[in-house]
Amino acid sequence: MSTWMKMCFQDAVSPIMEQLIMFHDHAMMIIIMITIMVLYMMTSMMLNKFMNRFLLEGQLIELIWTIIPAFMLIFIAMPSLKILYMLEEMNNPMITIKAIGHQWYWSYEYSDFKKIEFESYMKPTSELMNNEFRLLDVDNRIIIPFNTQIRMLITSTDVIHSWTVPSLGTKIDASPGRINQSSVFITRPGMYYGQCSEICGAYHSFMPIVIESINMLKFMKWLKNY
Repeated sequence: MSTWMKMCFQDAVSPIMEQLIMFHDHAMMIIIMITIMVLYMMTSMMLNKFMNRFLLEGQLIELIWTIIPAFMLIFIAMPSLKILYMLEEMNNPMITIKAIGHQWYWSYEYSDFKKIEFESYMKPTSELMNNEFRLLDVDNRIIIPFNTQIRMLITSTDVIHSWTVPSLGTKIDASPGRINQSSVFITRPGMYYGQCSEICGAYHSFMPIVIESINMLKFMKWLKNY
């Protein structure tokens, strides 16, 4: 869950998000090293009274500052490619959930079970309980078990929406006439919040996403009682 003035990522609850945070830290270290080195060289050249003509005209220094950035790009690209392949990986999902974007709410269908489908609207402020969040809670949450491979199918009936849950590292466009898919694997129980990330109209800010992660036994009971 994000808080006001939060300067870092939300706690990761999926392997994908853990990898994304590691890649962010890896890339930031390289960027900080480059920034410090360039600032040092620019400051040194501006403050140096006796300019070295061999530094300005030398072939060796040109070779060095061409090769070093090339290696740095490789160090950034390799983990990035790994994560891109992980994002597209689909490992025998046990449950398939279809999320459909509307103006301005989400509807969900549990494709593996009969007649389990519902609409999810943002709760009005007047109906919120003491432990619920304004503009983030919904009347019908997505209930899924943790430590279970889940396939999300995302589409839309009107305009482009975006199904986004930051703590899962998931952001999938919901496009009309097209079904996009993503893999979700939650590692622990809890409540995870998201919002539509595509400007989809007047009430774009009022179609949140809430995922409730529970164990498999409770999930089976929820299915029976639905």
